[in-house]
Amino acid sequence: MPYIKKGTKAFRNTNLALFAGAFSTYANLYMTQPILPALSKQFGVSPAVASLSLSLTTITLAIAMLITGSLSEAWGRKSIMTFSMIAVGILSLCIGFAPNFESLLVLRVIQGVVFAGLPAIAMAYLAEEMDPKSLSTAMGLYISGNSIGGLAGRVIMGSVTDAYNWHVSMVTIGVISIILAIVFTLLLPKSQHFIPKKLSIKPLFASMVDHFKNPSLLMLFTLGFLLMGAFVTLYNYIGFHLLEPPYSLSQTLVGFIFLLYLVGTFSSTFMGKLADTHGRYKIILTAFCLMLVGVLCTLHASLWVIILGIAVFTFGFFGGHAIASSWIGSQAKHDKAQASSLYLFFYYFGSSLGGTVGGLFLTNFGWFGVVSIISVFLILGIIVTYMLHVYLIKNTPLNK
Repeated sequence: MPYIKKGTKAFRNTNLALFAGAFSTYANLYMTQPILPALSKQFGVSPAVASLSLSLTTITLAIAMLITGSLSEAWGRKSIMTFSMIAVGILSLCIGFAPNFESLLVLRVIQGVVFAGLPAIAMAYLAEEMDPKSLSTAMGLYISGNSIGGLAGRVIMGSVTDAYNWHVSMVTIGVISIILAIVFTLLLPKSQHFIPKKLSIKPLFASMVDHFKNPSLLMLFTLGFLLMGAFVTLYNYIGFHLLEPPYSLSQTLVGFIFLLYLVGTFSSTFMGKLADTHGRYKIILTAFCLMLVGVLCTLHASLWVIILGIAVFTFGFFGGHAIASSWIGSQAKHDKAQASSLYLFFYYFGSSLGGTVGGLFLTNFGWFGVVSIISVFLILGIIVTYMLHVYLIKNTPLNK
């Protein structure tokens, strides 16, 4: 069977389908982040409790991703991805009508499970079906769907909530997601090179344990945890800070803060190139330092300095994440896809833990408390980065 090549109808359809899939997944995954103040107010819960609407979803996603990738080896790629997209849209519609916070959390946990059906499988589908010369372009378009979807979802939620309420914004996201699921189903070509495998738990578990015996991988997993823990904590609670006096911004304007994600689209590529030239250690260390400077800027009274600080912080995060995630492949001795899944597990676990703990610091110490816990994450990141550098010098002298 021929592989999918650039310039063909199949190539265009595949890219449109997977862009739609990535857009839908990440628009829904982070849709509660910009409306945490609204959820906190309506249901009478603390910021930390409100953040569970995101934290529980991401930790469930992290765990489910370790399983769905293996299931797709036996059950096929497109069927699981299609089910995931349709289920995500339906669940968002249901969340829009959630009568209480408890039912909202239950639906978000279920959503976390079905989210895993696309990210864990889309890259495997592309690797199998794309011509090698067309793969990088296709992968880049897919990843752009991740960032654009996450950004659009947050902006839509903030704007529609401000104009109507969060129920209407949830339903809006749900309707968009179901439309995208239909587009995905109609456009994505069936797998031509997928070969079903028998599920075997024992070898899978053994290789996973072996990854944890690799010190360099453990430190990279830790960096993913710390990067995402710091990043989500800032974006979870900056809305609470800016909705209050002296800023008193509207929900719409707070939602537009997420446009700063566009800075990350540039920094991930830019800092990746710098890492190729100057070595990963120097650039990822720079990324952590930029994040630290950025978050400290948010303590300033000027709104413009705060926005500049968030931009610097975001620039550093996306660059650091791009370098850390790309470092996994060179350090994994086998089963590189599984090693990448473990990195994402720690990455999303950092989102869940950091995002919730930050709420406790906000309640007890205000915005200064949030900045403090983020700073601790980043200082630990600098220490672990140095430890990784020393380890690699001792064990793989040629590794940058």
